[in-house]
Amino acid sequence: MIWLRSVLFNIAFFTSTALVAVLATPVLLAPSHWTMPLIRFWAWLVVQELRLICGIRLQVTGQEHLPQSGPALIAAKHQSALDTIIWLLLVPRCCYVLKQELLRIPFYGFLVAKAGMISVDRAAGGAAMRHLLKAGKEAAAAGRQLVIFPEGTRVAPGQHSPYQPGIAALASATGLPVIPVATDSGMLWGRRAFLKRPGVISVSVLPPLPAGLPRPVLMQQLETVIERETDRLMARGLVDNSVDELVQTAAP
Repeated sequence: MIWLRSVLFNIAFFTSTALVAVLATPVLLAPSHWTMPLIRFWAWLVVQELRLICGIRLQVTGQEHLPQSGPALIAAKHQSALDTIIWLLLVPRCCYVLKQELLRIPFYGFLVAKAGMISVDRAAGGAAMRHLLKAGKEAAAAGRQLVIFPEGTRVAPGQHSPYQPGIAALASATGLPVIPVATDSGMLWGRRAFLKRPGVISVSVLPPLPAGLPRPVLMQQLETVIERETDRLMARGLVDNSVDELVQTAAP
């Protein structure tokens, strides 16, 4: 059943993504602010497909720590492709920091660029950092909510990757407090995994770390709170989702 659901989800996901991208192509000629509603609609479609086809539900806690408007700097745990989608629905004017390779995807890449997401060439060294800081300051000045994955890539549950200095540099450049976020998304939608397992994906938004912290202090505190909360979510999810999967398997 999980295998069949995963097949159906992939068909629905790639079909809806392609359709939205192609139908939205005329928007490339319109002002950039027309693009975000279309991308948000696509994100909503994906979440509905996950719920209806795969039996994956989302639980978001700590949303009171997210701004209703105005700039913000969000440092989110990255375990799954879902993490690159869900923030389009959680904040009003999401601005992802993403790898430049995503801009090469036909149609999708055009829309991402048009929406003003910040692409970073990870092989460009100092030039990439200068671009990140310049674009980040511009996005914050425009009242957008920056979402960056401090590990720089997806990391499988239970594994660890060093936190990269880009988040501290952005915090210093923008003067914004950093909002840490933990998740256990990789437990159900794994990194490069075909199977999507039913259950609940948790996203935990934690209290902001104060602006102006020294870089070593910020990095240490950020990693500690995110990893501690991620471990808690995964431990709870192992129990809750195992029970949930058994119930669904036993259902007539």
